[in-house]
Amino acid sequence: MTDESNSSAKNENLIVESNDKRDGEFGESGSITKKLRTNPFDCQEQPRPETSDKGTEKSNQNGYSEHKEQNQAVREVGFEIEAEAAEDKGSRHAMEDAWVVLPDACLDFPGKLRCAHYAIYDGHGGRLAAEYAQKHLHINVLSAGLPRELLDVKAAKRAILEGFRKTDEYLLQHSAAGGWQDGATAVCVWVLSQTVFVANIGDAKAVVARLSSADGANPLKAIVLTREHKAIYPQERARIQKAGGSVSSNGRLQGRLDVARAFGDRQFKKGRLDVARAFGDRQFKKVGVVAIPDIHSFDLTERDRFIILGCDGLWGVFGPSDAVEFVQTLLKEGLSVAAVSRHLVREAIRERRCKDNCTAIIISFKHQ
Repeated sequence: MTDESNSSAKNENLIVESNDKRDGEFGESGSITKKLRTNPFDCQEQPRPETSDKGTEKSNQNGYSEHKEQNQAVREVGFEIEAEAAEDKGSRHAMEDAWVVLPDACLDFPGKLRCAHYAIYDGHGGRLAAEYAQKHLHINVLSAGLPRELLDVKAAKRAILEGFRKTDEYLLQHSAAGGWQDGATAVCVWVLSQTVFVANIGDAKAVVARLSSADGANPLKAIVLTREHKAIYPQERARIQKAGGSVSSNGRLQGRLDVARAFGDRQFKKGRLDVARAFGDRQFKKVGVVAIPDIHSFDLTERDRFIILGCDGLWGVFGPSDAVEFVQTLLKEGLSVAAVSRHLVREAIRERRCKDNCTAIIISFKHQ
């Protein structure tokens, strides 16, 4: 976890993103906040590669059932969480981001611990990798042993790490079978009891708004919780070169990919040559892209007010302190978290001229 001043140097109730505009409620800019949906998949079943004539994953909208829209709050002694997401495709022809808001994320893994999950998957080269991670990552993390009865920080981090590994492994099989090469970065948050776990790959970012002093006299401080994984950064560049890849003068891996860690991106991925050979994939190369996340954790206190998750489109026009101030001003005016998330995305697209897809999740902590 890094303070904003160091970040650039170091750089059940399922809500999921949908393509159907009729399923959402648009603000003026086209940003959308989704309706409540139920879990459309069996948590115990592992994802399997499947083929189709078009080489794409079957629509995961089949099986979603509509429920009455309601306030997404999870209650526990000490504080409650309210979270909402908004998005806008910007000037792009299509929206390639996907997101998840799970206020009650136990699915088929009930336990005594509060478990909430929030994530943004920023797709590139297409939307399929983002949708795949949206559907499978949290299940794989739970299956890998995310604590449900007694908090164990080390066990939770191991489960998150294994969940990322398993998701990428199955995604590579799936994409090889379907003949697509989409990729997706990710920023994910789990709240277990009073502890927050943040995991990320790529350039999506999480920022927490924290009071500088316990008495609340000082303004909120923006603290970056994630480290960006760009090919041009020395640590990532060295790993890429060691793996057999290269970073071109334009700062991109093999002259093409800006990020050094992502789900999918089969043509850039290191390892699993056995999977490539099984599907006769001659383009499977060792160039150093991995899906190994940075994972950080911290215990919530009364000084922590909210977390902003955003894709690189949001952070391309908002600085961390700028975003925290913008959100805090609107919350003080009495706007709901859903309204604030829409305003944040609208500001990024309309006023700050974000040209990319823009997705944001605001996770607000209300202390009792």
